[in-house]
Amino acid sequence: MTPEDRVEAQPLLRPPGGSVRRGRRVFLAAFAAALGPLSFGFALGYSFMLLLMCCMPETPRFLLTRHQRQEAAAAAQFLWGSEQGWEEPPVGAEHQGFRLAQLRRPSIYKPFVIGVSLMAFQQLSGINAVMFYAKTIFEEAKLRDSSLASVVVGVIQVLFTAMAAVIMDRAGRRLLLALSGVVMVFSSSAFGAYFKLTAGGPGNSSHADLLAPVSMEPADAGAGLAWLAVGSMCLFIAGFAVGWGPIPWLLMSEIFPLHVKGVATGVCVLTNWLMAFLVTKEFGRLMEVLRPYGAFWLASAFCLLSVLFTLSCVPETKGKTLEQITAHFEGR
Repeated sequence: MTPEDRVEAQPLLRPPGGSVRRGRRVFLAAFAAALGPLSFGFALGYSFMLLLMCCMPETPRFLLTRHQRQEAAAAAQFLWGSEQGWEEPPVGAEHQGFRLAQLRRPSIYKPFVIGVSLMAFQQLSGINAVMFYAKTIFEEAKLRDSSLASVVVGVIQVLFTAMAAVIMDRAGRRLLLALSGVVMVFSSSAFGAYFKLTAGGPGNSSHADLLAPVSMEPADAGAGLAWLAVGSMCLFIAGFAVGWGPIPWLLMSEIFPLHVKGVATGVCVLTNWLMAFLVTKEFGRLMEVLRPYGAFWLASAFCLLSVLFTLSCVPETKGKTLEQITAHFEGR
């Protein structure tokens, strides 16, 4: 199920949903990395999952917007085994579809700005750059197995994403996002410090040279610095997995009213992939201008901004229905 389907169809099981989705993805990525050439078999599993979607019913909320109350009750019975714990939301003019004029309403533009900003900050944190450096850093630490870096990164993601799923309903989304951002600030700063300490001279280095920093220290000191990089990289990935990995996707599916959810989540997903493309494309050029340590310190600054944005703008949605969240943005 997509996050949107899960939020609409399973209000009682809503809190861990986003983490379960990301946990499944990172587990499969780690498992595929361990399998190596045999990982092509995952295509068969996805084909089977596509066939199973033919048996998936529409969500009760969607059916109510079409005034199909009997079908909505049947869908609730199918999804949960009973209708207990589900309240029928009001269906009126607010569910008639999205129009641009509605962007003037606080319940539309506020979550829209929050959703887009969360997706942008997720990519500006530098997570893809850290993932790109994983193999190089492990080799600098004298761990020569090329598949080890991907497996270790995947295991860390699975463990801490599972932890997020367990504690999210107790700790809340805002707290996990803020703590995740703080961890990423310090670990990304340490990662930049590693590149600063292992940087060569200020000459015209090629892009390939920047991707494999050469320590000017003795061999033992260089290995020690490499282990510092391994530790900060693992800490960064753990911090990302417990907060900024799954929670933006979960919040995106929670904060939008039902009648604009399709358009709004589409724009948020587009923002996420567009920022991922831009960051990946321009990060190499950024390292040439700022050097690798400057690029990662810039990512650390964006992580700090994400913490401030979370504390000042992101509402707590733990234990709230979609209607209560909409009322919050309306100021009611």
